[in-house]
Formats: sequence, structure tokens, C-alpha cells
Amino acid sequence: MRIKNLSVQSLTIPFKQSFAHASAVRAKTESVLVTVTDDAGVVGLGEGCPRSYVTGETVASIERFVELHRDQWVGFTGIDDMRAWIGEHDAVIDKNPAGWCAVETAVLDLLGKRAGQSIEALLDLPPLAGTFQYSAVLGTEDLGSFKKQLQRYLAAGFTDFKVKVTGRLQDDIDKLQQVAEAGHSNIQVRLDANNLWSNTESVLAYVKQLPGRITAIEEPLKVGDYDGCRRLKQELNIPIILDESFLRVEQFAELSEGASSWIINIRISKMGGLLRSLAVAQRAKEVGIPIIIGAQVGETSILTRVALTVANRYRDILLAQEGAFGTLLLERDLCEPPLMFGAAGRLDANVLSGGAGLGVILGDVL
Repeated sequence: MRIKNLSVQSLTIPFKQSFAHASAVRAKTESVLVTVTDDAGVVGLGEGCPRSYVTGETVASIERFVELHRDQWVGFTGIDDMRAWIGEHDAVIDKNPAGWCAVETAVLDLLGKRAGQSIEALLDLPPLAGTFQYSAVLGTEDLGSFKKQLQRYLAAGFTDFKVKVTGRLQDDIDKLQQVAEAGHSNIQVRLDANNLWSNTESVLAYVKQLPGRITAIEEPLKVGDYDGCRRLKQELNIPIILDESFLRVEQFAELSEGASSWIINIRISKMGGLLRSLAVAQRAKEVGIPIIIGAQVGETSILTRVALTVANRYRDILLAQEGAFGTLLLERDLCEPPLMFGAAGRLDANVLSGGAGLGVILGDVL
């Protein structure tokens, strides 16, 4: 096999409703689609979601990244070539994780199709099986919209919730009160602050006024404030979820003490693709840190599919899964049918086509 062509394009799909958190408000996707084609005409697809406030990337920077390295990637003839390139270019991928994620995913999809294997078989991983349970995600909408969204989730059977906080105390109290008053004793709530506060005292004063039982808080402080997060864990007695503050396996050095203080949110795009995500999950398992498989807002079924590989392999340390919104959020998806959760937030592995590579079918949407 030899790659004949590798292209990248901006992927802009409107949302059915805007989605807001402390760092951004989005009404459409901000993603790239990479397409690779081999000399036999077999096509592989990959997706990346650049976020300037997470990895410093933009759609334009990914396009430049692809232009700079395309000739090297076109020379890949198999997975060993790709692994070798990753090993030699760690620092480059660190600066372009979403860009590399799109390229790596497309190449894995192509290699799997060429070999007649799923990406799991290609990587000697367990085949996808069983059911995957997703969390409800509640954004920073006004109270009326929040309440309607909450009721829809509850009616659908969700019990695991991620709630975005705003820094507007009364708004957050009112929203969390709605969740607390839902009357379900088995509801789990974790907060996502998106680096809202600059010091631990502000977080403590704020969170202690919030109603209901909170099981964890994600990125309460500025990116990389591990010491501050340790203090918060001690004071609040709940673990801290690291998202923007954890992008690569080398950052485990910052978590050398107190594994019980942490949960790592693994989002495939920000980690730099599937192989680096698997490496992070493996190290997390070795040191006793649980994980969440997260998602960038606006991911299509391509990234949803790749994330299943990690969730499936590391179910024993998986606390929650996010994403798989498909056309519940997007006006259209790249894949037909879209890969998305159903009743009670569950997605059955049987919905996949069972085909080679990613095993998803591209729709006529571009």
C-alpha cells in the first residue's frame, strides 16, 4: 500500500442550538476533515477539533501543519511507518495534537480497510462489544432552557450529569437546585468550570454554596495549577478532573503524589490521536487514576467512533463517557447513520456496520 493523496478541509456544520461554557460559545463546529486515498482508491477519514484555548490550534494552523508534513505522510506504507513518525515527532505533535489526530485517524481507517480489519484488530485491541454509557451535559443556558433540557434528559433515563458552571453564583445555585430537586437518589453530578477561577479561596467559597451532592469538579483553576487543585481536593474531599491541564503522557510527572486526587479527561483530539490516548489511559491504569472519555463540542461520528476504542479497552478505570450527540446537536453528521447515544444515554456496539477500519459509512454531506 502507498498513500496517493492526503487532503484537509475545514468542517463547518451548524448546531441545532448554541452551546456555551466559561471559555467559549459555539453555534457551529470548528473542525477539520482529513481524507487519505491509496493507490487502489481506498479512502480513510479522520477528524480533529482545534481549540485555541486548549492546544493553541486553529483550523488555519492545522492546514499549515498538513502542508508542511504531507510529503512525509504520503510515504507511509503501513502502521510501522506511522508509529516511527510519531516516535520521531513527539514535539511536533505536542504543538499540533488535533491536526495529528485527524491525520492518524484517517491513516488508521485506511490501513484497516486495506487489511479487512477493524482498527481494534489492527492494533491488537479487544473488539468493540457491549453497551457504552454516556453522560448528560448541561451547558450555561438561561434557567428556563436549562430546566427544559434537564427534564428531557431525566425523561430519557439519564442519571449521570456534567454541569457547566458560569461564575454567576445565583444562576448556578438555581440550576443545581433543579437537579437536586429532581428526586432521583442515584443522580451523579460533576461540575465543569473551564478554568474559571484564579485561586483556591474563590473556588472554595463558591462551591460550598452550591446545593446538591457534587462528585467531582473539572478544571476549576487556571491551566496547570496542580498544587492549587491538590489543595481543593483536600478541602472539598472530591477529586479534580484534569482536561485542559492534561494533554500528554509526560504530564503524569505532575501527578506523582495522591492518585486519588485526580481524574483525567481523555479527549482524543486534544491528546493527539488514538495511539497517544491509549498510552495515557494505560499509564493512568498503572498509577491508579480513573479516566473520563470526553469529547469536543461538535464532534461528528468519526471522533465518537475512535473514542469507543479507548473506552472499550479501559472499562475497568472508566468513570464516565461524554459526547456521541450526533444529530441531537448537529444539523447533519458526516456518517449515515450517525453514531449517537439512545435511550438513557446508551450506545450499543452493534450499531456499527462491522466493516473494516472505523466501520462507519460516510454520508453525502460535504
